[in-house]
Amino acid sequence: MKNFNELSKAAYNNKADNYNETIDGKFTLKFKILLCENIVLKDNSNVLDIACGNGTLLKMLSTKNNINGYGIDISDRMINNAFKNCTEMIFKVAGCEDIPFETGLFDVITVCAAYHHFPDINAFANEVSRVIKKNGFIYIAEVYLPTALRAIINPFVPLSKEGDVKFYSPQEIVNNLQVHGFRQVSIIKKGYIQIICMQKVML
Repeated sequence: MKNFNELSKAAYNNKADNYNETIDGKFTLKFKILLCENIVLKDNSNVLDIACGNGTLLKMLSTKNNINGYGIDISDRMINNAFKNCTEMIFKVAGCEDIPFETGLFDVITVCAAYHHFPDINAFANEVSRVIKKNGFIYIAEVYLPTALRAIINPFVPLSKEGDVKFYSPQEIVNNLQVHGFRQVSIIKKGYIQIICMQKVML
């Protein structure tokens, strides 16, 4: 069985030291900007960024509000750089299926342009359901492709050497989280970017 996590780790370790200047870094900046425009934060919120990379999104969010920032990423070199960029925040090397934080800790969880890398989206949904507070919000910014284009591209996505698994429709993302106690709040589409916001309503 293909180990998507190992592929992702190797690819992003390789890009880590100058990630913001890479094609990927410039591409995902647009996702981060749109997230910052739409995320609602209160001061002292506990915010977890899953697949946080070098901490850029958390740093951007911290300019809007005083937050307690946490991040996980499968790339240890990305996490090393996140510590340097956001010295007051907490970062750990981890995948999305086993989040190394306590139950009910987070007010807000973000995922930026990484959902298509997750090998087991059900395990991911189960974990975010565990670590988020009741009434907390999750924001998933992900690549948006029309149905016909996804049908053409998705059979070839797992052939990627960077750990890509599959591109999802907004409804597929919503359905996955609904099973784990979330309700849909909003779906925003802007060009090739979609942002799914959901709220944890059931324990």
